[in-house]
Amino acid sequence: MAIIEPTRVDVQHPQRIKKHSATLRFWHWANTIVITGSLITVLINSTITNKRQTAALIKSELQNAGATISDQQSSAAAHALGDKTWEVHTYFGYVLAALFLFRLILEFFQLADQKFIRKLKSAWLQFNAVKKEREIARHELTVKLIYSAFYLLLLVMVVTGLFLAFEDALAGFKSIRHSVKEVHGFCMYLVLAFIAVHLAGVFLAERKTGSGIVSDMINGGNQS
Repeated sequence: MAIIEPTRVDVQHPQRIKKHSATLRFWHWANTIVITGSLITVLINSTITNKRQTAALIKSELQNAGATISDQQSSAAAHALGDKTWEVHTYFGYVLAALFLFRLILEFFQLADQKFIRKLKSAWLQFNAVKKEREIARHELTVKLIYSAFYLLLLVMVVTGLFLAFEDALAGFKSIRHSVKEVHGFCMYLVLAFIAVHLAGVFLAERKTGSGIVSDMINGGNQS
């Protein structure tokens, strides 16, 4: 889920310029792993450790084993299992926040003509100026806008996630907790939508003029 940004010269082949720096590739794949892990914890908590289903299962199994357990006790045990899953989700959130900060810092260290903001501006100018290749310019601008929306989405996810993680320290804002939680949950669906669009875009590009995108994001790629 990273932006295609040329970054640095290959010292062994000065005529080649890396499309993707090692740091950007690290961010891309680390971000992919963390977001995937975070979504998996949500899936587990809504299925395997679902409070109602898990409580019923715990009560049934213990009763079959000859133990006596109340609905309140089985519910408390199920809630504890769910909390453990959310702890893992929270850890993924911390890493995602760190990666987002890393990406912001990385942007400052990019060369001037390799910064995402500059590329977004360039795509906009080309879209307005180019007549003959308007379709290509429109595609480039659309891609940059989608990535801009993704970065904004990450920002919202990080801020709302940290709010929920440190809600005890932010007791003064308890009244907005439910709204923040709803925004955080809704953003998950937007992330899923982005992943679907991203994978579809990569698949179509690999079949057309952008073949090699996946391998370039692994080995860096080269452009003359």
